[in-house]
Amino acid sequence: MTTTTTTETGALQRYSDLQNRRAFMRRSAMGLGAAAFGALFGDRAAAAPAAGLHHPAKAKRVIFLFMAGAPSQLDLFDYKPELHRRFKQPLPPSVSMGQRVTAMTKGKAQLVAPSMFNFERKGANGLFMSELLPHLSGVVDELCLIKSTHTDAINHDPGKTLFCTGSEIPGKASLGAWLSYGLGRMNANLPDFIVLNSAFWTGGTGNVQALYSRLWGSGFLPSKHQGVSFQPSGDPVLFLSNPAGVDRGARRAMLDLVTRLNREHAAEIGDPEIETTIAQQEMAFRMQASVPELTDLSGEPQGVMDMYGPEVHKSGSFARNCLLARRMAERDVRFVQLFHRGWDHHVGLPKKLRGQAYDIDQPCAALLTDLKQRGLLDDTLVVFGGEFGRTTYCQGKLERDQYGRDHHPRCFTTWMAGGGIKGGIEYGQTDEFSYNVVADPVHVRDFNATILHQLGIDHERLVFPFLGLDQRLTGVEETHVVEGILS
Repeated sequence: MTTTTTTETGALQRYSDLQNRRAFMRRSAMGLGAAAFGALFGDRAAAAPAAGLHHPAKAKRVIFLFMAGAPSQLDLFDYKPELHRRFKQPLPPSVSMGQRVTAMTKGKAQLVAPSMFNFERKGANGLFMSELLPHLSGVVDELCLIKSTHTDAINHDPGKTLFCTGSEIPGKASLGAWLSYGLGRMNANLPDFIVLNSAFWTGGTGNVQALYSRLWGSGFLPSKHQGVSFQPSGDPVLFLSNPAGVDRGARRAMLDLVTRLNREHAAEIGDPEIETTIAQQEMAFRMQASVPELTDLSGEPQGVMDMYGPEVHKSGSFARNCLLARRMAERDVRFVQLFHRGWDHHVGLPKKLRGQAYDIDQPCAALLTDLKQRGLLDDTLVVFGGEFGRTTYCQGKLERDQYGRDHHPRCFTTWMAGGGIKGGIEYGQTDEFSYNVVADPVHVRDFNATILHQLGIDHERLVFPFLGLDQRLTGVEETHVVEGILS
């Protein structure tokens, strides 16, 4: 009878595992193997002129201002004066057409709640803007207001996930990760996808949903493409500083040893994620020098600080994050995404919305002005939006100056500026209730396809093989670039 020692068993198992992995990689040469090649050499390829582009790009980078919780288009951008005549009247069934609503207002009276805020025509083309946005109104000639944006999701988490990853189902790659994968890095010393979360907001802390890392995750793409979330206090990136007793030279020697061991392991099993680990560790080492310089605002002129408003001095504020986003654009970070929470106003909307508008109005305007003054707005695409809109009917107490609004996926307003987008225009129309789109609908897939287009990417050709499918940010449903807003 033959006996096998524990050591022999372990060796046989390891050999079997290696053979299985090698066979898997051979069988996947045209699938995951090709993707691994892209992961290994994507940065080098992206450094070549126009590599990876399907057509000439109008923009090099994107700053995405995401208002988590869903701002009310009726109170900020979509002026509907006729609603004042219908105050507290039921929303006509011919308008709602039996469309689904949330469980919070299902079966309840749908009473019309006009906005209490004044609107005025602003800019060369006389676009209506709310009194809550005086600073943004001053740069309205840079904005393309997309009033006909719509989505499929009616609840927050699916809505955010759909906008940021192209699907309501978690697990897909985010927009920034797709751009990192498709275009590669422009600055070798900084991540190509950085996330800045507001640490606080003025509209109240009640009814605020969490932001999950999948919104800036890499999904099925190599993990090197996921967003790097900067922290509002301490080290901007966790564990960026060396521990006590470890200097930069010691860190370099340690990293060289770990890299050698990782390369030996990669040669054995051919796992592309090991190469990702090597690349990310090298990036972290370079970031120890580049990130402190990036986040040090001491050299910013006082006039620039003043332009962003008083909150810019508070670490983690939306204003400070906008200034950091400009500095990242200067340093050619490909995709910067700012999240600002607190926009879910089911009750007490007027007071809460004032606070939220205070947070973002001056910083958004300053960001556009700052980019333009530095010659960066032409090739930086700035976009603004939330996961859906708000209803024209009231939720909660209804008075002229007191009301709330429920979730509304049928229409809402987003905007774009710079990066080859026409400024000073509005695109799309809603009905007199701001309830249905009546002209030029723009699904969130179309919105994302347009972002890709401006960076030189055909959304139908940017694919990654996974689960037997050529995965795309925009999925398989019909999607169009919004040609009418392109300059």
